[in-house]
Amino acid sequence: MAEQEADFGLIGLAVMGQNLVLNINDHGWKVAVFNRTVSKVDAFLSGPAKNTQVVATHSLEEFFKTLKRPRKVMFMVKAGNPVDMLIDECLPFLEKGDIVIDGGNSHYPDTERRMKMLQEKGILFVGTGISGGEEGARYGPSIMPGGNPDAWPLVKEILQAISAKAEEDGLPCCDWIGIGGAGHYVKMVHNGIEYGDMQLICEAFHLLTGILGIDYTELQQIFAEWNKGQLQSYLIEITGSILGHRDTDGAPMIDKILDVAGQKGTGKWTGISALDMGLPVTLIGEAVFARCLSALKDERVKASKIYSGPKVSFKGDKTQFIEDVRQALYASKIISYAQGFMLMRAAANEFKWELNYGSIALMWRAGCIIRSRFLNDIKKAYDKDAKLENLLFDDFFKKEITNAEESWRRVIATAVENGIPVPCFSTALAFFDGYRTERLPANLLQAQRDFFGAHTYERVDQPRGQFFHTNWTGTGGDVTSSSYNV
Repeated sequence: MAEQEADFGLIGLAVMGQNLVLNINDHGWKVAVFNRTVSKVDAFLSGPAKNTQVVATHSLEEFFKTLKRPRKVMFMVKAGNPVDMLIDECLPFLEKGDIVIDGGNSHYPDTERRMKMLQEKGILFVGTGISGGEEGARYGPSIMPGGNPDAWPLVKEILQAISAKAEEDGLPCCDWIGIGGAGHYVKMVHNGIEYGDMQLICEAFHLLTGILGIDYTELQQIFAEWNKGQLQSYLIEITGSILGHRDTDGAPMIDKILDVAGQKGTGKWTGISALDMGLPVTLIGEAVFARCLSALKDERVKASKIYSGPKVSFKGDKTQFIEDVRQALYASKIISYAQGFMLMRAAANEFKWELNYGSIALMWRAGCIIRSRFLNDIKKAYDKDAKLENLLFDDFFKKEITNAEESWRRVIATAVENGIPVPCFSTALAFFDGYRTERLPANLLQAQRDFFGAHTYERVDQPRGQFFHTNWTGTGGDVTSSSYNV
């Protein structure tokens, strides 16, 4: 085997890693591969990678000798400690100027730490989010790279070549996100939005089956119709396919699946980051909690025998209600994305990232799980105003929310009356109503905090930044206030 013959190296031959290797091979680059379980290397070369340019290696030393300099190495291993362990194992073979790419779902603070550690050794680290699942990895995922900016010119060609291309203009769904953990942060928010999109669709499904009693054949047709309009997306499309699938006995497959949802943690990370930033990213949070609630299966079964809830009764117009649910789903989706982009904007300010929000929307148009027509509208909003504070301030989204608002409220009211849980529909509307309200009851909350803890408050008749405290238990109605400069 000739030394320095491979253009790119990949460690970790699980399904995603294998499919990325085949994708890179299809685009004309020679890829060297290694896996801790060496037998997987041989199985890959004799199976999916048979008759390709892929180069098999059976040790890290052999792997690194095979790569052209500067070496470009992608890790496709489980996030967390396995990435750190692999970096330690590779360090004896890495040289100044080499590029290490972590393509897993790593937490962005880990990416920040790894980039700084390797930068001190002259090694360029890239933390890149990759979305699209097995099919995306094989034929074109959405790729969100961040890390050491000096690495981007060296990996740009290959990452953009293997990424998905948008149907509208053929642009690659891959561009540089920013320094440090920016790439993995944006991927984290992507996954949080994915949680929200999926839960919203599930709530629409629950409303249509639980209130209208629509069968799956008709429901499949409804989702197919929705996929032609504003809601056109990968998740709406596959939902229609799922509802039409039958088990071997001819029964709907969906009815055979236990109603307990799993999760891998990226949605939770998004919620935690939102809390750390002090931002009301409520819809993603509710989507995470909905999965947690689903996991309490035994308790839910027990509770269902204790509490019957209201008897479902609907006397309205079926066609109108279906349209109302579509509008409510669309309006809630707008809120979810508005919250997600709010969070990225806050993170950019916090970590001094220069995020291009229009470019991020473009990267999500193809290849990834949340790909949809809707993302083009977000791109247009940021094209009009790159410093847009919130998508809800854009004229297009203002019109869409206004048009959907009546349906949105009707659906939630109907759900509440009939005991159908719609946590994400509800929290989206609650956020919208709170966001559009000039004066909230937080003045009472601040008075309570000052009463029991002397936490102070600001006054409407004084400049912002001036803080006051009242002696709430003073006698004779006397109120004393003093100014606090903070």
